[in-house]
Amino acid sequence: MTKIWHKGYDAGVPYEINPNEYSSINDVLDVGFTKFRTLAAFHNMGTTLSYGEVDLLSKKFASYLQNDLQLQKGDRVALMMPNILQYPIALFGILRAGLIAVNVNPLYTPRELEHQLKDAGCKAIVIYANSASVLEKIIAATPVKTVILTEIGDMLKFPKNYIVNFVIKNVKKMVPPFNISNAINFKECLSKGNADKFKKIDVKLEDTAFLQYTGGTTGVAKGAVLTHKNIVANMLQARAWIKNLITDGKEIIITPLPLYHIFSLTANCFIFNSVGALNVLITNPRDIPGFVKELKKWKFTAITGVNTLFNGLLNNEEFKKLDFSHLKVSLGGGMAVQKAVAERWKQVTGRPLIEAYGLTETSPAACINPMTLKDYNGLIGLPLPSTEVEIKDDNGKSMPIGEIGEICIRGPQVMAGYYNRPDETAKVMTRDGYFKTGDLGYMDEQGYTKIVDRKKDMILVSGFNVYPNELEDVIAQHPKVLECAAIGMPDEKSGEVVKVFIVKKDDSLSKDEVMKFCRDNLTSYKVPKIVEFRNELPKSNVGKILRKDLRTEAMASMKS
Repeated sequence: MTKIWHKGYDAGVPYEINPNEYSSINDVLDVGFTKFRTLAAFHNMGTTLSYGEVDLLSKKFASYLQNDLQLQKGDRVALMMPNILQYPIALFGILRAGLIAVNVNPLYTPRELEHQLKDAGCKAIVIYANSASVLEKIIAATPVKTVILTEIGDMLKFPKNYIVNFVIKNVKKMVPPFNISNAINFKECLSKGNADKFKKIDVKLEDTAFLQYTGGTTGVAKGAVLTHKNIVANMLQARAWIKNLITDGKEIIITPLPLYHIFSLTANCFIFNSVGALNVLITNPRDIPGFVKELKKWKFTAITGVNTLFNGLLNNEEFKKLDFSHLKVSLGGGMAVQKAVAERWKQVTGRPLIEAYGLTETSPAACINPMTLKDYNGLIGLPLPSTEVEIKDDNGKSMPIGEIGEICIRGPQVMAGYYNRPDETAKVMTRDGYFKTGDLGYMDEQGYTKIVDRKKDMILVSGFNVYPNELEDVIAQHPKVLECAAIGMPDEKSGEVVKVFIVKKDDSLSKDEVMKFCRDNLTSYKVPKIVEFRNELPKSNVGKILRKDLRTEAMASMKS
């Protein structure tokens, strides 16, 4: 049997956490606002807000939602903006008012936005001006009655607020024209919101905190119902894991991944906020030179990200000159951390890149490698406290140690289900409470889990299973390769063949070099039959390479 419940890990991490330690996320926030009141909480573009200021501003926003908009406990409010100071103020205000937060990707198309707002039943939306033209196209078809509008620079200090907004709108032309009647300015909401009239709502652990949408890249997006208990439990689980490395009120965490994404939301926003850390919000992490320029200003102690982000930083010469002497936690998630990237990260920073694993449906963390890990091990780590991980076959039977099956997770961080989708919930939840992740992997004797790939991404070559993660990990080690992705293509003889897409680091890289490197490092049936060079690869909002998009394009080109 492979069911492991935090077995054999002895670095001072408890076997279990008590999710009833707090009564809700709001309770966690209140404790932090009181304990760390004078400390810096969030920084963005030269402006810093203290815990006391965030407390007051979010209370004002909550009061406005309650008293001016007359929203009631359980009403849904959408948030559509990047990492700017308005986000935590609005988020905390929504939760403190007893409402449900619905995070929305600012890059959504009108179709995607319409689906999510209608599916969630959102009565209001807080949106930044850059996305307002998208909302304008579909708002009439949604239940949204109130639009709260903000510009990127609105919460910055004078005169930078005016300068940033002017440049974004008039110089960079990043705000398409729009006309939304009766839209309310975010700052106006704060000025109208009376903190003294804020009514503290009785929110329980079982109440829904988020409708966090997932699956949009594989079909119609579904809203994972994440309760206050789910988030509090995951916060306590991960906090227990890293507690020996962090000190209350002394940490500076770099936040390049968008807070509307579950990884950054729980890890950076809630976990590090609960220990009095300063969150440095990076609004546009794709601007690597600008990102590195911001990093130079801080003696940062922690950073989270995805493999492509770390790879981008490592390929910037200025990044290599930074002072990493204060760095304690480098956490990679959202996609597989590649060996080549992890080894270079350790070489440049002197610190290991720790891989973690989770999903939107698990709030997100389920497994993390021990923080005492010195070098990359290619594994996703051990189950968090109070978390059970089991490898099952297609019939739900537990697989023996070392054999590949579907990774299944049970614990207090597992979602309540998909919103209004009992059919989809039934597909992923077992009768005994396990969530079926859709990831294939195996477990070793020590309880460490190795992901081999997503079920749907597996390539079947002449009856042999080929896992894109393995191919990409090998090819990424070639010194002339910047990024790569592997997919399966139909083939009359073998069923499928491997096709790889590569972004060059060195223009001299040839297909012959790639093929030789693969033949030297991979079994023959795993060696790609097709190599295509590209200037860039399609990525999700957090930088995850989208194999689905590559597969769709490749299939379309075959038919044409």
